[in-house]
Amino acid sequence: MSLSRLFHCARRPLTRFATLALAALPASVLAALPQQQAPTRGEGSNWLQTMQNYIYDGAMLIGVGLCAFALFIVGRHSIGIYHDIHLGKAKWADLGGTVAVGVTLLGAIVFLVTQATKIF
Repeated sequence: MSLSRLFHCARRPLTRFATLALAALPASVLAALPQQQAPTRGEGSNWLQTMQNYIYDGAMLIGVGLCAFALFIVGRHSIGIYHDIHLGKAKWADLGGTVAVGVTLLGAIVFLVTQATKIF
């Protein structure tokens, strides 16, 4: 018996079980869904204020995403410099400078995002 035939035979009971599980699924789908969360600044007195508060939360999420992206870029560049050290193309001082500039850059980004929260 070949390996592909063995996998084909083993898949049949799983397909039957999956079909039965999906048939029983609709009864449990609506069991206990969580309620929608209010924005962090509250719902407001009308729908316009509520939408502004949701937009505020979205802008803060984008700011946190930019901070995470900057952290990723700084880390990737630092790893590249570390690799260059082992190849003999860079020195340990280059890595120290990269880390110092990266920490300063991340601090500035976090500061600017924090200041942007006061503008909205």
